[in-house]
Amino acid sequence: MEVYIDNRQDEITIDDELIELMEKVMKECLALEEKSLDTEISVSFVNNKEIQELNREYRNVDSSTDVLSFPMTDDFSLSHIPILGDIVISLEKALSQAEEYGHSFNREVAYLTAHSMFHLLGYDHMKEDEKQVMRKKEKQVMKSLGIFKNNLE
Repeated sequence: MEVYIDNRQDEITIDDELIELMEKVMKECLALEEKSLDTEISVSFVNNKEIQELNREYRNVDSSTDVLSFPMTDDFSLSHIPILGDIVISLEKALSQAEEYGHSFNREVAYLTAHSMFHLLGYDHMKEDEKQVMRKKEKQVMKSLGIFKNNLE
């Protein structure tokens, strides 16, 4: 699995521990879906302003959000590795949600990574039954990795 990181914000420091955690989550999502690790994923870290602009441009929703997912629908790749897609996370929003929900920043980013990975893998949550399936998978990944509400301080 190739993960490309593009940090386009300077409000929150990103450390190796966070990147390693995200990669574990990505691998667990792929394993749960019985998908090959032979894939490419890009992750962009942005602030609330940039994610609001992206949300407005791509979803016609003029507000900030925590994470956006852009699945790769074509088989185009500059390398021999298939591209799964792009994950864009507002670290500003992740930090405020972690505080709001009473858990660690790393736990919040791990959850957002799982959420986005399932979008890249074709899941959605527009209908209640789809939402339940997606939430169950997200919880399964978090539990499998031992990531609980208060254990990643």
